[in-house]
Amino acid sequence: MKQNKPKLLIDWCSHDAAKYACENWHYSKCIPKSKLVKLGVWENEVFIGVIIFGVGATNTLVKRFGLDSNQGCELVRVALRSHVNTVTKMISIALKMLKKANPGIRLVVSFADPEQGHVGGIYQGGNWRFCGKSQSSDEYIYKGKRWQGRSFRNSFKGMEKHPSVKTVKGSSKYRYVMPMDRDMNKIIERFLIRKYPKRVEHESNAVDFQSTEGGAVPTDALHIE
Repeated sequence: MKQNKPKLLIDWCSHDAAKYACENWHYSKCIPKSKLVKLGVWENEVFIGVIIFGVGATNTLVKRFGLDSNQGCELVRVALRSHVNTVTKMISIALKMLKKANPGIRLVVSFADPEQGHVGGIYQGGNWRFCGKSQSSDEYIYKGKRWQGRSFRNSFKGMEKHPSVKTVKGSSKYRYVMPMDRDMNKIIERFLIRKYPKRVEHESNAVDFQSTEGGAVPTDALHIE
């Protein structure tokens, strides 16, 4: 007998809840420090993670698409423990809520990191548009932890050249975009869309995109009010 999926709820959440999800259920182990829109995810009233939108790693994130900075944002975190509903469904609901709360948003950008084994399966499943790869940039290793460039510079101002900090070249990431209105969709479809990248691996080692790229980590049930 087929079991029903747990009831899914996406709603605004506190900074503390979002921070906990990022530190425990996302490979970066940190929450971005920029201005954020934080949406919690619950299954059967159990908190299982967060979807976060923000200004992104650079102020020119959406400039390449002919937009002002207030017309677009980045999906900066999908941090989830083990779950049943698909990440694609969760993100779709979150995008609708983002648009309703911010009618001027015309484009959302997100990136998949090949160094983490990601090709953007959760975006491909949601019909996001693939627009090539980003340029690589400097990242930093400090006290055994690897930091993205802007995140490190915001957290440890002036520490880039410190002897205890190692500078490494970051990976070039897959860039995906989601147009939020018809006119923006026409622009993306006409000029920027490319074929989706594929993960190269044997069938016997096939991985569930919805789990691995959603940051799912098996944990005990956690309730956050």
